[in-house]
Amino acid sequence: EVQLQASGGGLVQVGGYVRLSCAASGFTADDYVIGWFRQAPGTEREGIACISSSTGSTYYADSVKGRFTISGDNVKDTVYLQMNSLKPEDTAVYYCAAVETRAPVGVGPRYKTAYDYDDWGQGTQVTVSS
Repeated sequence: EVQLQASGGGLVQVGGYVRLSCAASGFTADDYVIGWFRQAPGTEREGIACISSSTGSTYYADSVKGRFTISGDNVKDTVYLQMNSLKPEDTAVYYCAAVETRAPVGVGPRYKTAYDYDDWGQGTQVTVSS
């Protein structure tokens, strides 16, 4: 059973930064994709970034491109989301999710929506104050 533990959220000022961590365990193989999503009250869950464990391929939503960086530590089975230049509209609950792919994949055409993922961690709140 894949388990995901998200952490690192908190209160940060506009223009500040925060790093989220997603500790993963229980994968049956080395090929998987981990994505970060966020959901603000009254909105749909938005896929903002993802990374392939085997190819290192990454994807960013336009809303975070150039400000957020996703990276992975395969030794620790942890994926990080470095969030810089934060804006009030980045305020949301952030979730990490995973799907085992059974083969090395690029994340370009897929893994952008919640439907692409099988396992979810609990959320961590990020609040950006002005």
